[in-house]
Amino acid sequence: MLKKVLKWTGIVLLVLIIALAAAPFLFKNKIKAMVAKAINEQVDATVAFEDVSLSLFSNFPQANVTIDKLSIINKAPFAGDTLVYMNEINLKMSVKELFKGDGETMALQSFSTKNGVVNILFNKDGVGNFDIAIKDEAEKPASAEASKPFALSIQNYEVENLKFKYFDERSKIKVVIDSLNHKGTGNFAANKLDLDTHTTAKLTMDMDKTNYMRNVALKLDAVLGMDLDKSIYTFKENKAFINQLPLEFDGSVAMVEAGQQIDMTFKTPTSSFKNFLGLIPESYSGSIANVKTNGDFTINGKVNGLNSDNSVPKFNIAIASNNASFKYPDLPKSVENIVIDTKIINETGVLNDTYVNLDKLSFRIDQDVFDAKANIKNIIENALVDARIKGTVNLGNVAKAYPVKLDMPLTGILKADVETKFDMKSVETGAYEKIQNKGLMSLSGFNYQADGFPQPFVISQADVQFNPSRITLSRFDAKTGSSDLAINGTLDNFYGFVFKDQTLQGNFNMSSNKLVVSDFMATETKTTTTTKKTEGEGEKTTTKKTTTSDAVKIPAFLDCTINAKANTVVYDNLNLTNVSGKMIIKDEAVALQNVKTNVFGGAIGFAGTVSTKGATPKFDMNLDLNSLDITQSFTQLEMLKSIAPIAGVINGKMNSTIKVSGNLDAKEMTPDLNSLTGDLLGSLANTTINTQNSKVLTALTSNLKFLDPSKLNLNQKINLTFSDGKVNIKPFALKYQDIDINIQGTHGFDQNMNYTVAFDVPAKYLGSEVNSLITSLKAGDASKISVPVNAVITGNFKSPKVSTDISKSVTSLTQQLIKQQKDKYVNEAKDKGKDLLNGIINGNKPKDTTKTTTPKTDEEKVKSGINAVKDLFGKKKKQ
Repeated sequence: MLKKVLKWTGIVLLVLIIALAAAPFLFKNKIKAMVAKAINEQVDATVAFEDVSLSLFSNFPQANVTIDKLSIINKAPFAGDTLVYMNEINLKMSVKELFKGDGETMALQSFSTKNGVVNILFNKDGVGNFDIAIKDEAEKPASAEASKPFALSIQNYEVENLKFKYFDERSKIKVVIDSLNHKGTGNFAANKLDLDTHTTAKLTMDMDKTNYMRNVALKLDAVLGMDLDKSIYTFKENKAFINQLPLEFDGSVAMVEAGQQIDMTFKTPTSSFKNFLGLIPESYSGSIANVKTNGDFTINGKVNGLNSDNSVPKFNIAIASNNASFKYPDLPKSVENIVIDTKIINETGVLNDTYVNLDKLSFRIDQDVFDAKANIKNIIENALVDARIKGTVNLGNVAKAYPVKLDMPLTGILKADVETKFDMKSVETGAYEKIQNKGLMSLSGFNYQADGFPQPFVISQADVQFNPSRITLSRFDAKTGSSDLAINGTLDNFYGFVFKDQTLQGNFNMSSNKLVVSDFMATETKTTTTTKKTEGEGEKTTTKKTTTSDAVKIPAFLDCTINAKANTVVYDNLNLTNVSGKMIIKDEAVALQNVKTNVFGGAIGFAGTVSTKGATPKFDMNLDLNSLDITQSFTQLEMLKSIAPIAGVINGKMNSTIKVSGNLDAKEMTPDLNSLTGDLLGSLANTTINTQNSKVLTALTSNLKFLDPSKLNLNQKINLTFSDGKVNIKPFALKYQDIDINIQGTHGFDQNMNYTVAFDVPAKYLGSEVNSLITSLKAGDASKISVPVNAVITGNFKSPKVSTDISKSVTSLTQQLIKQQKDKYVNEAKDKGKDLLNGIINGNKPKDTTKTTTPKTDEEKVKSGINAVKDLFGKKKKQ
């Protein structure tokens, strides 16, 4: 009997296991259809999800349903915008709920989400993207009302890592709640319940491009009394933190047809001044547990009224402190006589009627007192600002009283006595006549180590004057490394830059005794760690630091003109003197106008643009080179060295105009040679040639012995173009004594070349044998006989190959001589024939020629000339 029981028990268990394993496949399609139906019957949006999975083993007899990658995409007027995205949704229910038929309610016991995003948008017409419920009954499916796929009997829920975004196009308010983690426990099956919640998040808020909060840490542990029948939610036991500031809430929120009826108060549970330090993120304020404080700091607030599309609740928030102080235990100085009196008030329920009164903010460090006050009204439509700042701050004492994290301590004295009154529309439109300013701000002895820069930046004196319609930088004297700067000018759009994220406009004059460009180029230090195993020593770890330059970017926020002068500018390995010109900085580019400098024993003038707007910096420049020393120019400028590698070969001066454009190296801001395109028109003066320094000239003279390059006349204009890493020399003529020379060809920046040189060589340069031949043949004036000789130069400048058409030249000369002799003898024969015939007619006898010697034949004379020419071009002479 026992055997049978065990047998049947085993069979039942096996059947149950098989059923549990098969259930996900049997119910999967049903669940997918149910989820899709539950959502699509209720919303006017595009809903999609990747998959739905079912698990029965993990929490049996509970079933876990997972929905992957659920997205809800808006239709018009927010077509294409994502309202909700959930990477994962988990639902928990009883297994028996899976066996319910169509139309029967399935009860959910809990749910959770992971890695979701919610985007709430309001357009300029005040329409929100979240209102996606189907309102027209005719649009709902017939079964939608009768079918209720899900009912809530939730005991707990959890939201993990949710990102909530809110943006109102009308008010320009942007709120981001990031890293939101929230969980709650309560019996949702009851109409009245207490929901125990725990929440953490980070809050960022911007209004009209002005940031008010950035990654403010929020924490709330609260018990919410929920009356689901009346939709009233009451704060009971609660404890909240804003950064490290504790707050307590009391009141309720009721959901009504028009919106939310809010009646709430909040306050700090204690009045210790540590509450103020708690407002500051811990990364900036450090641990405040052991900070010694005196005086009080309180926040009290009341919010009451309807929050709807047309109104906000009335509120009154007061922040106050009187004669407070604090001192960090490990810092030598304290901040004393702290007074804060600030109110944020709305008395009408209209958001634009909100105003902020900073009636007093003051503090003292040592003997330096700082005092400020401000009033801001009409904050939404056109904020009106009335502010005054007066005081002195020794920046060196700030880090001694407050834990500021700096690579090197700040030094300097900041003084301010400024009053300003303006409205934001005047700032936006540049109506500076409506802005009222007066006062002075100065900074002296300021010393700061900017991140990545090789040397600290020292401002000896900076003075800014605030006039009724303009802000003037009357003085700015600074040094960094071995560079010095003196700047003065006007700031035309200071408030637009500070409050509206507009470009900083101005006109400045800059002068410098010495300006070293590398002093202003940021560097980045990278540390790499490698571990290597060595026999007998185990693992050995080595750390290597390398320093590289960051990509240079012209700031996008600058829109200014600078008239600059500098006695010396050091750029890379160049020393420029007497530098002057105008720079127009705009749209991440610099336009250079009428820039002049002395360098390489001459002067350079240039104009053009440099832009860093794209991924690759670009430049387009016109250069005027006047009397530059050739050796220095073509040795120190890589661009000229690549265009014409003549350094050390030709000495003298160069005049040239160059039009060039191309890419720049993003880090060093030097030209990318292979990208260069342009042309050069130049001439040389007072030149000498060092043949021994040029392998090309050495190879050429070894083939053409009559040529002495040191005697070449180079006072000719040269025109060349370059692109794609190649230089094309347009044909030009040189004169060597009475030899005409024509040169043309190309070479690459890689030094490979292909040139042809054509010589028109008078016969007299072909040697004494050729001239004797010409004389013996009585071929006429040797200076009138010339021979074309062509040389082809290939290879590269370090290893050139030279070939000439010598045989062709010899043949040409031979043919000329043969023709001349032939014509000569034919004419002589004709003359003798005539004389002989006349003698016979006249009875004269011919002369006896039997005793004369036999002269060389024409053939022998010609052969003798050919051998002489061959000897001239390097052939071995016959003994």
